[in-house]
Amino acid sequence: MREIHTEGAAGLRDFYRHFAQTEASGVSPIYAQWAAATADDDDVVELLLQLPAQKRQPNLVFAAARVHGVPVGDWSAARAHLIEHWEAISSTIMQRRTQTNEAGRIAVLNLAFAQIAQQSLRPLALIEVGASAGLGLYPDAWPIRYTREDGEAVRLAPGGPLDKAVELACRVDGVEPPRMLPEVGWRAGIDLNPLDLTDDTDRQWLEALVWPGMEYRLERIAAGAKLIRRDPPRLFAGDLNEKLGEVLQQVPAETTPVVFHSAVLAYLPAEQRQRFVDQVRSAGVSSAGVRWVSNEGLTVLPDIAAQLPDEDPDAEGFVLALDGEPLARTGPHGQYLRALPG
Repeated sequence: MREIHTEGAAGLRDFYRHFAQTEASGVSPIYAQWAAATADDDDVVELLLQLPAQKRQPNLVFAAARVHGVPVGDWSAARAHLIEHWEAISSTIMQRRTQTNEAGRIAVLNLAFAQIAQQSLRPLALIEVGASAGLGLYPDAWPIRYTREDGEAVRLAPGGPLDKAVELACRVDGVEPPRMLPEVGWRAGIDLNPLDLTDDTDRQWLEALVWPGMEYRLERIAAGAKLIRRDPPRLFAGDLNEKLGEVLQQVPAETTPVVFHSAVLAYLPAEQRQRFVDQVRSAGVSSAGVRWVSNEGLTVLPDIAAQLPDEDPDAEGFVLALDGEPLARTGPHGQYLRALPG
């Protein structure tokens, strides 16, 4: 996801067109159709402009619409339902946030986690900012299959309840896949509004955030709920910049602290993003030795983008980086790892 720019009708239309053509195209034909049609629909654009700028993202709007019964199909039927029930839909948009909790991203994050584990030779203490329900805090629990272009596969299989239940699939192109799953000694998440998978309303919202055409992700939510019930993570409610220092102080001494995030910082204003980066970098050079794993759109972190001048800022996917150094291009839901040019 690129930076969110939805100010004014022109910016909003452009944002929805980009979502249709780059993010949803080839992944969710329904959402690609809805977003493209929204961009050209004066009445719907007018409704969206009534929302605060940070509440106009397609995935947030469409998820709220589905919670209120908008049919997943042709835009004409969806549009009529959206307009008719706009008051209820907009209320949900204002109450909720985009909190996609895709376990598939673990497959790409593990490229960095495995490297840290090999370097530190200690269990990792994971702190995810923008953790949602916390499904991304279990890289030691999900089976992962990395498949090269020639068809050769590397499968990492942990022990535990998910070994035979759900496998994360990730294509690798020009990247050597990890050969190990990290040992995790402590896990915690920070979120403005952590979701509770034992709560029906929260679970319904998390499921509504799954795009049409990607229903396999629903099975991951169900499987992840088993992990959370067995070994609940520590979830802290609050602003990531306000809570990070407090959570870092609780990391066990015998572990390596790792702060990570995926598709989160795009939702913050630029000054808040920089404040977060400054905090993490300061902790990294301190005696705590905090490691930083980011998985964000290219334009979200300017210092990382500056190291990749030949990369297309509008291209689909994220950039995975370790301590501010780019490692690979990644699929937005963990579908692939791709080597960077050069």
